[in-house]
Amino acid sequence: MDMNEISDKLRGILDTLPNKPGCYLMKNQAGKVIYVGKAINLRNRVRSYFHSSAELDAKTGQLVRHIEDIEWIVVGSELEALILEMNLIKKYRPRYNIRLKDDKRYPYIKVHWADPFPKVTVTRRMVEDGSRYYGPYTSVWAVHQTLDVLRRIFPYLTCDRTITGEDARPCLYYDIKLCTGPCIGAINQEDYRQMIDDLCHFLGGHTEPIVNRLQQEMVQASEELRFEQAAAIRDRIQAIDKVVERQKVISADKTDSDVVAMARADGEACVQIFFIRGGKLIGREYFILEGTEDEADSEVISQFLKQFYAESAVIPDQVLLPNEVEEAKIIQQWLNTRHNCQKVELKVPRRGKRKELVKMATENAMETLRALRTQWEADTNRQSQALAELQQAFGFAEPPNRIECYDISNTQGTYAVGSMVVFEQGVPSKKLYRRFNIKSVVGPDDFASMEETLNRRFRRWQAAQEKATVGEKKDPSFTVLPDLLIVDGGKGQLSRAVAVLEQFDLMGKVPVAGLAKQNEELFLPGKSDPLILPRHSQALYLVQRIRDEAHRFAITAHRARRTKMGLASQLEAIPGIGPARRKALLIHFGSVSKIRDASFEELTAVPGINPDVAHSIKAHLE
Repeated sequence: MDMNEISDKLRGILDTLPNKPGCYLMKNQAGKVIYVGKAINLRNRVRSYFHSSAELDAKTGQLVRHIEDIEWIVVGSELEALILEMNLIKKYRPRYNIRLKDDKRYPYIKVHWADPFPKVTVTRRMVEDGSRYYGPYTSVWAVHQTLDVLRRIFPYLTCDRTITGEDARPCLYYDIKLCTGPCIGAINQEDYRQMIDDLCHFLGGHTEPIVNRLQQEMVQASEELRFEQAAAIRDRIQAIDKVVERQKVISADKTDSDVVAMARADGEACVQIFFIRGGKLIGREYFILEGTEDEADSEVISQFLKQFYAESAVIPDQVLLPNEVEEAKIIQQWLNTRHNCQKVELKVPRRGKRKELVKMATENAMETLRALRTQWEADTNRQSQALAELQQAFGFAEPPNRIECYDISNTQGTYAVGSMVVFEQGVPSKKLYRRFNIKSVVGPDDFASMEETLNRRFRRWQAAQEKATVGEKKDPSFTVLPDLLIVDGGKGQLSRAVAVLEQFDLMGKVPVAGLAKQNEELFLPGKSDPLILPRHSQALYLVQRIRDEAHRFAITAHRARRTKMGLASQLEAIPGIGPARRKALLIHFGSVSKIRDASFEELTAVPGINPDVAHSIKAHLE
């Protein structure tokens, strides 16, 4: 497309572009942002896309053909343009931009440093609340594995007690040495915070000062005949040494560095990053980038640096790169604004140990990408096989590309939540998941809760059909009917699903099945014998995965609802707890949190609390 072929609207926009730095947003016919760019001179840069002499690669040529509108934002400097570009890419995730895959989902380790007795948790977002953050990581599983190791070396708090040091007894974690017991005064606030500060240095890869101080404390404790404390410190030193032994010593250079390298194949790009702290390789992560087709290696690396370090909790003194990037100076300037005014250097090593590090990272990136591609191909084959097997088992004309599954979660009938999960082409489509807070059901009635959930789902579908005639915005979760609807619970839940489908005149249009938990049997309307998928078949594995995902999502939503209601509200909602028993409990324990932490025997010691009611309290509050 050149200047002679563009619309009058675009021509007018191009004629009014300013000769100033800024960002531009290109939109398609539907008004969706499909590309975000930045420029020192907006007029020259944007108009260059439409020059008849421009040599455009296939990806950019396709982009230009879909441009229907362009917006721009003028900024004061190239640095401001870089920061704005990063924010816009993260907000809109444009199709034609290079971007980190699933970048919103990366987890962090969070140390709640602002609290008197800091805890350590996993989070998916950083906020300026005085906490210390470490990450991002690519795997939640890897984060929890790290925390398992940390907790054995630095036994941090995990309970919700208000720490006064005057509790009568600690929880089980103190007895199994997974908590230092500040609740009973076994460790004071100063020593506890020192332990958490050690944990932070450990995460940062700086263990030598910790070990040196702990050795001094061990010797002092031994000299003062505090042998039990000396033995505990010795065990902590040994645990640290075991972890450090697995960390590969890279060089005598103590500079903190990140080593970045990349592998590419058939439009895929994998960036490997090594974290070197104090001369040791303390960890590594890989990241997949989308939208890299026809882009130069230097541009892919440049975009990775901007997007990764915008989210990274820690920025080292130097970043080693596989090749030069055009924006090195401005990226370095930006990194320095995020590094407490210390100097961050971007380097492309030409020889020596650093060059070998980049080579090693590149080889790891290639192996990672090769393994991932093999896994993706295998997953695609398994998904296709599973859908084909389901098609044959149910006698469908086509594979069931959209499968919806529903489950109910509650605690003895309170805070009931219905979950809706959606799988498309055999993989979860989490953006389409929905949850339903049950409103019309009193008590533990999963059948009625399922009926309410499905009624609300198909009322939304019905409303979407009406909106389609007037052009209103529709929720994509409800606009499309499933190719297969599964309810978790067998014949009873199936009958409720059938009743709802008949109400909406959808029987025969929406295939439905009830999945019995015990033997993984699928019950179908009008058939007494269940459909049993072959054991070890891909179809059965897919159905089990869908059911497990519905169950997980339901429990997650239920817990969130309970937390939102608060502990006091939960106490009021426990079956069998009336005003008299609630008053007796609060008088005896003093707070709802202490009621939750109480043992079964302590609960039954309260007048009016029999074993059944005690079981109800434990089940609800835990």
